[in-house]
Amino acid sequence: MNIFDFITKEELDDLPDDPRLAFSEFVRLSEHRLLERTAKFNDDSESSWRLVEEARHSFMNIVVAAAKRYQIEPFTTLDVPRIADFGYDTHRQFKADLDHYMTQLLIENSARGKRDTVFIENKPKDSIRGYLYGLRTCIEKSNLNDSKKEKLFKKLNEFETELDRKRVNILAVTKLTLEILALPGGVWESSEMVHKLTTNVLQTVGEAKVAEEESRALPSAAPSVALSPPRQEEANPKQLSPPTSSGWALPPNFDDEIPF
Repeated sequence: MNIFDFITKEELDDLPDDPRLAFSEFVRLSEHRLLERTAKFNDDSESSWRLVEEARHSFMNIVVAAAKRYQIEPFTTLDVPRIADFGYDTHRQFKADLDHYMTQLLIENSARGKRDTVFIENKPKDSIRGYLYGLRTCIEKSNLNDSKKEKLFKKLNEFETELDRKRVNILAVTKLTLEILALPGGVWESSEMVHKLTTNVLQTVGEAKVAEEESRALPSAAPSVALSPPRQEEANPKQLSPPTSSGWALPPNFDDEIPF
C-alpha cells in the first residue's frame, strides 16, 4: 500500500498549513482508511492476515514519514521496523502510543482554535447576514465581469456557511473583507456603501471577540510545548538498532514496547 491508499491527493492539498494541525488531520484520515481496509478481511485465512499486517505496516510507515516531514516529535526519531520484524504487538503498541500523542495534539489544537474563532450571538449574526445581503447587492450592481462576480458570490456563500457554525473563524471574516476592499472603488455603484458594510462586518465580529475575551480567560498564545511520552522511561527517544551482517537487530523486548 502507498500513501494514496490512505489519503487522496485532494485531501493532501487541503491539509492546513500549520504542521500540528496538518499532522492531526493526516492521522485522522489515514486511520479511518486503515480501519475501512482491514474490516474487509474478517476471515482467519493466512492470506487475509498477511494483507492486514501489510496495511498496518503501511499505516505506521506513512504516519512516521508524515511526522518527520512536519517535524512532530518524538516520531522524527522513530525508525519503522522491517516488514519481517513487524507484527500484531508492534502495531498495537504503536497505535497505543500514537493515541497518547494525538490526544495531546488534539487538545492543544482545540485550545488554539478557540483563539482563532469567536462565538457570536444570534442577534449580531442576523446583523452580519444583513450586511452580507447588502454586499451581495453591491456586487450585483458593480461593473465587475461575471467571473469575478461569481468568485465573490462564492466567498459570500462560504462565509454565510461559516456563520452557521457554533464558532466563527476570524480568518474567514478577514479574508472576505480584504478581498472586497482590495477591489478598486470605481467598480462599485457606491464604494462608500461597500466600505461601510465591510467595516460593519469586521466591527460586529471584533466586538464579539472582545466581549468573549473579557468574559473568560482564553488560553494564552504561548508556543507549542513538546509532547510528553506515555512512559517516563522513554523521555529520551530511542531508535531501532542498525542492521547487522546477519540481519536486523532489534532491541530487547521489542514486541512489548515501541521505541520512541
